[in-house]
Amino acid sequence: MDAFAGGRGGLWWNPSRKTPASNSQRRTSKPSDSAEGARGTAGFRFPFKQAVTAGSLALTGDTIAQLRERWGSRKSALKQQSSPSDTDCLSKDIMEILLSNHDWLRALRMTSYGFLFYGPGSYAWYQYLDSHLPMPTVKNLLLKVLLNQIILGPCVIAVVFAWNNLWQGKLSQLPNKYQKDALPTLLYGFRFWIPVSALNFWVVPLQARVAFMSLGSIFWNFFLSSTMAR
Repeated sequence: MDAFAGGRGGLWWNPSRKTPASNSQRRTSKPSDSAEGARGTAGFRFPFKQAVTAGSLALTGDTIAQLRERWGSRKSALKQQSSPSDTDCLSKDIMEILLSNHDWLRALRMTSYGFLFYGPGSYAWYQYLDSHLPMPTVKNLLLKVLLNQIILGPCVIAVVFAWNNLWQGKLSQLPNKYQKDALPTLLYGFRFWIPVSALNFWVVPLQARVAFMSLGSIFWNFFLSSTMAR
């Protein structure tokens, strides 16, 4: 995995014992040799691009969720106060609905989750799958989809629930949150991510897979944000 590897695909640590170089070897070494050694022994490299993408998509999903909630609350309130000017009032208040009462702390929770956890974690996970199941066979396709659902899915739900409760100071309620919402969320995710993952691994070219999954993540982040708000 590139996320946990050096520049030449090696691990960030090397358990093999190195013998000291002789004087002649040191004299004949080139600057490029030192550069390659530095790259090969480089430590963990944070996947900044993937983290920013995931954080932005998490923010987008949460923003859509909050707008939908405010819009629905506004329409319900107007239905209870039916009058000839209700429709005009709703139209005039669109900007107020869009901009007012936005929960920025909730938005920051979801954005930081995407940036710190989902982006780097999913990047490392997909790199791992591609390195261990490189051939585009039906068997590998099914294995990737299966592993996504039984490993990545539960991990994502566990982390996002814990991160949300930590921010809200409700870690003591986390077991109840898992018991109440974890399994329904996971099963709901199966219905969405199984066909999306299968299409992604089967049809979408490798260089376009991140973008394709990112589009699907907007909907999923919207659903997760709505679940976290309950």
